[in-house]
Amino acid sequence: MAGTAHDHHHGEMEISEQKSTFSLFMNLTKWGSLAVAVIVLWLTMWFSTGAGFFGATLAALVLLVVGWFLLKKKPDSDRPH
Repeated sequence: MAGTAHDHHHGEMEISEQKSTFSLFMNLTKWGSLAVAVIVLWLTMWFSTGAGFFGATLAALVLLVVGWFLLKKKPDSDRPH
């Protein structure tokens, strides 16, 4: 039992599963947040302003396109720092 405390060696554990899980979680959070923001904007503009259905749809599409361009993966984001 006393020997098990020395079995751990810092930095030698395989973490590919943790990396892929974290990446999936971050992507779901990022894109899910954009989806919620688009839906909230669309419903708010449609029912709470005079913009109507088409004005709300246009505003939601603009937010979706801008959000997609800002949130998409950058080519050099896989590079280690």
